[in-house]
Amino acid sequence: MHRTPRRWRRPLAAATAAAGLVGLLTALPGDVELTTQPTAATAASDTTATVFYSTKTKDWSAYHLHYAPDGGSWTSVPGVRMEAACTDWVKKTVDLGGADGLQATFTDGSGTWDNNAGQNYDLGTGEITVKDGVVAHSDPCPDDDPDPTPGPTPGDGNRATVFYSTETLGWTTANVHYRPEDGSWTDVPGVGMQPACTGWWKREIDLGTATTLTAAFNNGNGVWDNNQGADYTIGAGRSTVRDNAVTDDADDPCADEVPDTQAPSVPTEVTAQADGVSVVLTWEPSSDDTGVAKYQVTRTGGTNGTLVTDVGSTVFSDANLEERTRYTYTVKAVDAAGNVSDASASASATTGERPPAAEPGKPLGTDPRKDPIYFVMTARFHDGDASNNRGGSQHEKSGNAEYDDPMFRGDFKGLIERLDYIKGLGFSAVWVTPVVLNRSDYDFHGYHGYDFYRVDPRLESAGASYQDLINAAHAKGMKIYQDVVYNHSSRWGAKGLFTPTVYGVRDSEWSWYYDEPNSAFAYDGLTVEPKSGKSYYNGDLWSTAEPTGNTCVDWGEPTGHTSPEGYRIYNCQWPSPTSGMFPEDLYHQCWIGNWEGEDSRSCWLHEDLADFDTESAAVQNYLIGAYNKYIDMGVDGFRVDTAVHIPRTTWNRRFLPAIQERVTQQHGAEAAENFFVFGEVAAFVNDKWNRGSVNHSAQFFTWKERKEYAADDATAALEMYEHEQAIGPAGQPTSTNAFLDGNDYHAPDHSAFSGMHVIDMRMHMNFGDASNAFHNGKDSDDSYNNATYNVVYVDSHDYGPNKSSERYTGGTDAWAENMSLMWTFRGIPTLYYGSEIEFQKGQKIDCGPTCPLATTGRAYFGDHLQGDVSASDFGTVDSADGAVADTLAQPLARHLQRLNQIRRAVPALQMGQYSTEGVSGDMAFKRRYTEGATDSFALVTVSGGASYTGIPNGTYRDAVTGDARTVTDGNLTVSAPGKGNLRVYVLDGPGRIGTAGPYLK
Repeated sequence: MHRTPRRWRRPLAAATAAAGLVGLLTALPGDVELTTQPTAATAASDTTATVFYSTKTKDWSAYHLHYAPDGGSWTSVPGVRMEAACTDWVKKTVDLGGADGLQATFTDGSGTWDNNAGQNYDLGTGEITVKDGVVAHSDPCPDDDPDPTPGPTPGDGNRATVFYSTETLGWTTANVHYRPEDGSWTDVPGVGMQPACTGWWKREIDLGTATTLTAAFNNGNGVWDNNQGADYTIGAGRSTVRDNAVTDDADDPCADEVPDTQAPSVPTEVTAQADGVSVVLTWEPSSDDTGVAKYQVTRTGGTNGTLVTDVGSTVFSDANLEERTRYTYTVKAVDAAGNVSDASASASATTGERPPAAEPGKPLGTDPRKDPIYFVMTARFHDGDASNNRGGSQHEKSGNAEYDDPMFRGDFKGLIERLDYIKGLGFSAVWVTPVVLNRSDYDFHGYHGYDFYRVDPRLESAGASYQDLINAAHAKGMKIYQDVVYNHSSRWGAKGLFTPTVYGVRDSEWSWYYDEPNSAFAYDGLTVEPKSGKSYYNGDLWSTAEPTGNTCVDWGEPTGHTSPEGYRIYNCQWPSPTSGMFPEDLYHQCWIGNWEGEDSRSCWLHEDLADFDTESAAVQNYLIGAYNKYIDMGVDGFRVDTAVHIPRTTWNRRFLPAIQERVTQQHGAEAAENFFVFGEVAAFVNDKWNRGSVNHSAQFFTWKERKEYAADDATAALEMYEHEQAIGPAGQPTSTNAFLDGNDYHAPDHSAFSGMHVIDMRMHMNFGDASNAFHNGKDSDDSYNNATYNVVYVDSHDYGPNKSSERYTGGTDAWAENMSLMWTFRGIPTLYYGSEIEFQKGQKIDCGPTCPLATTGRAYFGDHLQGDVSASDFGTVDSADGAVADTLAQPLARHLQRLNQIRRAVPALQMGQYSTEGVSGDMAFKRRYTEGATDSFALVTVSGGASYTGIPNGTYRDAVTGDARTVTDGNLTVSAPGKGNLRVYVLDGPGRIGTAGPYLK
């Protein structure tokens, strides 16, 4: 774990400049997007609803409102006929009988429906507009209302003509909330403005005797522009308001605009492809003189009748359809002026059967040192099913929308489809980021666990579940290592253990953020909640009324803090360890102050990471039960996130024995012996011991305890910490398990092994130069229980070498040299996805939602994997075409293929002990592995020349060139092979393995 937060890093910034509309608040968590504050009270509740429906893009001959008041019955199909309201609008006023809202759909009365993509519309009371799937509160026909502005005093006096620009805001409706000078405010949200021309709205206002008015603007859904808290002062006559600037006596901004009456071109090449019970529809983009704003997809077929859905891209994913049913689709293009193209030619697809659930798997159970690891960030690797893509609440703000790049994009289906690519590179293990259901505003990485007992649906598809991935990998002889988190949950707690209730109020300031609670809906990250229309629903997390048993201090009381726009912040509004809202028997109650102190194991790392009290039996049982589920599914190992932030005593007493017991129980003793657990013990220094603190050093976690501590886990953790810190580095155990005895391999002693291996942080930090990594690595090897199990990588989803925040950019030759060292030196070589083509080199690895993912080291890789690929063996590609063929042809990809071929053929390079005794040369060593009939002895030099003395006599053959040397006097000298190249002389070896490539030649 790092001093600066990483995956969860969510920088909080100052207000943005889009017409003063939004801002960020340092007192708020996680880049919460704020709207500005109106200055009048909310309107009183109505018992009627006047529903306005836009006819602009539907082209129906009749419009019906089919509805049910909340808690009431639906009207008979097709509902009640709507009446003309004004240009492009129809309306219907309905009596709700005291209900607070209604569920609604719209139809032409002849079988064509708009039911909000199957979710229905959830409407409130008063004046409501429904346009292009967006619900707002406004009167789009204000001139039909003789007194549309309750509050101000009307008369035949001064008038103001107000033009308001929404060009940069993306609003689909606009209201002006105002009061004449010394007059009263209109009721929230104000009065509706009329479309004037592209990007502009207009409203005529009677000022009476006043000469100015004070105003704010909103979109009818709680998003406000009040001039950054100052409101706007607007005079009589014609004025424009644009980007926080008021222009008095302005020209008409729409006077010279030629109306856009030209429809976009008809979409072409519409293709529908079924996969199980999903259909993916694609088409070529339409053209338009002012630009295409969206597409309108019409689906027919099945028992639900006709469905009309608006789509912002040229791909529409239709999921969870009926089995063995033919569906037909047409597409229209719509421009910003509302002009609609003719319908495309139709495309049809017939769904298949819903795939059955996969049977549980069984781990492969072989020595993990045989398996080089390919590390994928699943949501960013390869997209096999567009229907589970989700952008989340930060999609627009992050810039991902601009790239049509939702944060949840890759999935298990995409990974299954590209297992042959990974196998073709030569990797036999895949490390996947956490799979449990996450919950935060930016949680694609997986480290904000919410429901630890459920796989995140945003990663799964019909026929491509997590179980399907495990089984598919095993069928190819490949392992799955699951990233797991024991240290923390999401800021919203852990479902089934504890979820905090926060203070919230759906008023004019906060109604945009807090969804209306829906007790019938359970968050799963994928399903869209019908009332909010969002998958990132939060109505289950907050309450305005103080909950029973509340422990949060000063519940709902206003604090002294406000946003830059003047928003009032309340106590208990956001999760915090020091607020009392988390029970101390389940969660820790403090922030980390000293990253090398005891509090680093018992306090929160970051606001998005609620820190479990892992010494609590309830927490231990919750986590052990959760991860037993994935052991039962047949995963081959766990990569343990933030392992250093849990006391070693807790690992050794509880979590590591529980893993062993469950694997043994479910899959047998051999599988348990080879179930690979490797922990992240983050240390970003070149010290052998992390700033002298043994408790915060990676090698410390590979050992069992050496004395008895108190029975209580919390007491034991503190006793152990103080005891080991007092002993210090000089008193720690040492091991020869990684080292040869002269030229001889000896049986390793694992009697004091804890059960957890580790990521080699010291080599990782020094891989700016391969020689530095080599010498720093071997300097620490006597302090690990067995360094031959160390996981070794250059860069990752967190950092590059030397704690760089960018992906490695040392150059292709340096990459080749690093790889040659990793694949021959002790430890398990690991590659972060895309490094085989220097993907995103030099790009910032992670900047949270403050920049688009496409510009970071976590960019989407799937574009490089398009086409077909087939691999019959590790490092052997039988066929490839398209972009993936080009990717595999890159020099580092070819270099990896041959390195993996050589490593798989030489057991000493996989599991051997090593020595530099009698070896001269910078990165030169000898390795040996002996077991049963296997005796593998290899001499290795990377880049530079080397001499070996006192080695066994016999014939040595180089696995790179095939050169054969007969040694009769115990001496062998090897010339420098060149940067990135190496020589691997194997005693009685097979000779050249593979064919010459860009570096191994």
